[in-house]
Amino acid sequence: MNQPAIRVLCVDDEPLNLSLLEAMLSPRGYEVLKAQNGVEALEKIRTESIDICLLDVMLPEMDGFEVCRCIKADTTQDTVPVIMITALADIAHRIKGIEAGADDFITKPFNASEVLARIKMLVHVNILNNRLHAAYDNIVGLSMFAEQIICSFDPFNFVLLQKIDSIVQHLIGKGAGFTNGPQVVVIGMVDQAEYQWFRYDAFALDSRRSSMTMNIDDTFVFAPVKSPLMTFHNEADVKMAAPELVAELTAHGITVTNMARYATESFCLTALNYGREVTSYDASVLRSVVIQSLFLRSLAAQIKDTASAFEYTVFALARASEANDEDTGDHILRVGNYCGLLAQQLNMPDTFTQDIRIQAALHDVGKIHLAAAILKKAGKLTDSEWVEMKRHTLHGSTIIGGHQRMSMADRIALSHHERYDGSGYPFGLTGHQIPIEGRIMNLADQYDALRNARCYKPAFDHDTTCRIIIEGDGRTLPEHFDPKVLAAFKNIHEKFAAVFEASNQTEKVKTTVNGG
Repeated sequence: MNQPAIRVLCVDDEPLNLSLLEAMLSPRGYEVLKAQNGVEALEKIRTESIDICLLDVMLPEMDGFEVCRCIKADTTQDTVPVIMITALADIAHRIKGIEAGADDFITKPFNASEVLARIKMLVHVNILNNRLHAAYDNIVGLSMFAEQIICSFDPFNFVLLQKIDSIVQHLIGKGAGFTNGPQVVVIGMVDQAEYQWFRYDAFALDSRRSSMTMNIDDTFVFAPVKSPLMTFHNEADVKMAAPELVAELTAHGITVTNMARYATESFCLTALNYGREVTSYDASVLRSVVIQSLFLRSLAAQIKDTASAFEYTVFALARASEANDEDTGDHILRVGNYCGLLAQQLNMPDTFTQDIRIQAALHDVGKIHLAAAILKKAGKLTDSEWVEMKRHTLHGSTIIGGHQRMSMADRIALSHHERYDGSGYPFGLTGHQIPIEGRIMNLADQYDALRNARCYKPAFDHDTTCRIIIEGDGRTLPEHFDPKVLAAFKNIHEKFAAVFEASNQTEKVKTTVNGG
């Protein structure tokens, strides 16, 4: 890797001294810039990329001490090392130079070996200092980026490759002026025994992920099981090189000047061609982003499994509650879908919509406590039977309990028979005293009840059901429903019909398969 020449700004009002310094430095590979006064020096410090400044003390108008103070007072330039060249050897002037921020001193007449040694030492220190600052900036940037990832983490829509895309773009997507990051990133993944390879180029017109084919034995790329590999090498680090991988990358048109790499048995991230020497720090950064990504993938999978188990348990309990009821298990699925449709139309949050779709299934769980004779009675219920029937809302709340995760199901079970005009049960709540979940469920449950046959009524078609809900039939009245929920239903009632018809088709298939 060709390192850019060290740029030395020499400031002296004597042209002869400037020529001497240039003759001393240029043959050693330094790029020399010259200034004859403080104003000119400050302008070049500001506009040029200066690595070190050799500054004479005795300058016209603005002396070297003042120039040094100006350099060190500017936070965009204060890391530039300043060596003051002076014929003033007394301690007072040295103290004045130190107070101005000078990093070192050379006394005139200067010795070439001393000048070169001091420049070499301070440039090396400055490089290390710049690396430290860059590392700190990277750590802060990665911390903020990780915070954004965590805040936006959605386990139900987590896709590993999309997350890797955002991380790689953060590593290389600094714009054409950013030369310290990797220019190429290569990702290798093992997915269900199949190898996938992807490439990102920092300065391509489109730096998004592109697929590639790697013809290399996986033992040269991936790590042994439970033995992650973290490594780096520069062009001169022959013993640390990965010759097989470098050869394969070269075959893909990638000239490798340096490399940092982190690999597990199923994932490998290789960052190539940083605009500087790479260190173990760069490999550690890769390790952090890979571990974070794999952890989020594992966490998302666990959350999805837990959510799936939760959903299964909810529906299992709901089906148990309908064992002695006229409704089939599809009723609980339909009302959940109806509730989800209404919630979407009402612009409720996505989490609310997801929760009500699932937890609405437990609206009648309290019927577990009711006698089959009441649930299946063909005639009119007696007063005492009706009192017992209405208690299923209270039983449902008791069964669900007070866990926060089930709080919506609790509210639905308790309030889904309340009516907006106060004519419902168990408490005769009115208007917004009824939780929004109960108001949504009231209409969804009524629609499905009207569409299905009961011992006391036939099944109604969609148009008849809509007319009863919207206009009323004496038994069901529009005043029973929240006006906003009713308006939402009017706008999407065709979707209710689609849900019901799809459920009917599923039930017919089940009947055919079971020989019904």
